[in-house]
Amino acid sequence: MYLAHFGLSQPPFKITAHTGFFYSGGNRGAILDALIYAIRQGEGIIKVSGEVGSGKTMLCRMLQERLPAEVETVYLANPSVSPDEILHAIAFEMQLSLPREASRLEVMQALQDYLLERHAQGKQVVVFVEEAQAMPLATLEEIRLLSNLETQHYKLLQIVLFGQPELDRNLSAAEIRQLKERITHSFALKPLTAAEIRDYLMFRLRAADYHGPDLFGPAVIKLIARASRGLTRRVNIIADKTLLAAFAENTHTLSAKHVRAAIEDSAFELPAGFVPWPKMAAAAALLVLGTAVGAGLHAFLQASPIKPLAPPVVAALVPPAARQAAAPEEVAQSALHQANEGDMVAQRLAATETWLATQSPATSSIQLMVSNDLRQLHNHLRKISHEIEMEQIFVYRSKVNGQPAWTVLYGGFPDRAKTAAALDVLPDSLKVYRPYLRTVQGVRAEIRRNQ
Repeated sequence: MYLAHFGLSQPPFKITAHTGFFYSGGNRGAILDALIYAIRQGEGIIKVSGEVGSGKTMLCRMLQERLPAEVETVYLANPSVSPDEILHAIAFEMQLSLPREASRLEVMQALQDYLLERHAQGKQVVVFVEEAQAMPLATLEEIRLLSNLETQHYKLLQIVLFGQPELDRNLSAAEIRQLKERITHSFALKPLTAAEIRDYLMFRLRAADYHGPDLFGPAVIKLIARASRGLTRRVNIIADKTLLAAFAENTHTLSAKHVRAAIEDSAFELPAGFVPWPKMAAAAALLVLGTAVGAGLHAFLQASPIKPLAPPVVAALVPPAARQAAAPEEVAQSALHQANEGDMVAQRLAATETWLATQSPATSSIQLMVSNDLRQLHNHLRKISHEIEMEQIFVYRSKVNGQPAWTVLYGGFPDRAKTAAALDVLPDSLKVYRPYLRTVQGVRAEIRRNQ
């Protein structure tokens, strides 16, 4: 929405974990290097803790990208499963052919056979467990038993737990003290300082091809730091809405007024001691920001087929100076362009629904990207279609941190090996999206969770 206004090639402050925007400051880069080292050592269980929005998912994605090819990763995004289900869940992600009624002993034996085979091939297997604080204690204990699988000299399975601070309290329970003893490395993601937030904001802008002077001045950064409490997700949300507020006023100068409007709109609270700004100014800024944000989100909330924005809403998004000069046919053309975008997405949504209904659960695909912006999604689909037949592109509705989004997949392959081969030969223009393997069963499960 504001990209051209600020000379950006893509949104700099999306909350989706895009590894191209990984910030190594705030000790993130050091923790990433230490995690890679700990995993390669192959001993014990590793724990990473941090507050909501501190960057754990981004760190997990970076690990998947930076680990060498001989390390095979298994990703568990939904750990809220019973002890009886966790082994099946891991076996499923490894694509082991086991009946649903297979006993615990049978599943454990199949896992051990698989891990021994990988070990013989010189490979290492690591399981990433996100939101581990939500895992029942009995399931955590089952995870510990998995760490017992080993040869005479090496562990066959490495486990990395990502969780909120509640995970540390859970691990203090007496009944799972044996698990705590197995944790050989613990890392904590701390909130960013104000100085680190300044560097973080400029890093993200530069990563989005911004070449101008610093947009975020000291007063603006101070407000963002206080309201965000140093959590990167909050920083992204506030910074994004601050740029949107400035765009709505047709200015390139970010002020405290824009930040306060963003904070208010995000329902974040400033610490005690801040003097409230005049209510009249707050109401005016929020009205501008609310109009722009509401119009931008309008496309996300529509049921298929996706409808174009009505001309009055489109006009509301145009800065006043530009709106005065815009001819009626230009507004109509903008609305028609949005309709065409919606048509393309709607076609792929319908095709994907049919495709998913006919595929085996073991079928694999390649996840290319996730987008929560309709215009950006359309542009990406158009670019991707130059490299891949549109019939091989699948799109389904998903969510990112509870907000509507779209996930783009490429192709359907009968097994992991063929998927990995297709991933290797993807054009470089598509590899920039950091694609990775997905299973049809996993996609179906995600769609069910989001319904």
